[in-house]
Amino acid sequence: MGKFVIRKTNTGIKFDLKAGNGEVIATSEVYASAEACRKGIASVQKNAPAAAVENQTVEGYAVEKHPKFEVYTDKAGEFRFRLKATNGQIIAVSEGYKAMAGCMNGIESVKKNAVDAKIVEEE
Repeated sequence: MGKFVIRKTNTGIKFDLKAGNGEVIATSEVYASAEACRKGIASVQKNAPAAAVENQTVEGYAVEKHPKFEVYTDKAGEFRFRLKATNGQIIAVSEGYKAMAGCMNGIESVKKNAVDAKIVEEE
């Protein structure tokens, strides 16, 4: 079972969604407060299961409605995804994947793990 790990950074508070094996599958922006961070987690839990996948790596891709996972390639040529809420705001992002299949597995893992993931605070 996955878990959301809330941790402090030098500039605020952020969360990582970790799969059952401890791998980080999605990360948040840096929030100003713990309350805002928890709202971000709630948004991921609500939006991830229903989110469509928009593959921006193919020419003439179909534009999906929010909420959605946007799949794209970064400057290093790796595949990444960002989860956008119904209001279009980015609520979670992935690491870089060498293969598209890994990126798609990451999306499935977020969809599966986010819903009932427990929330823990790192000291």
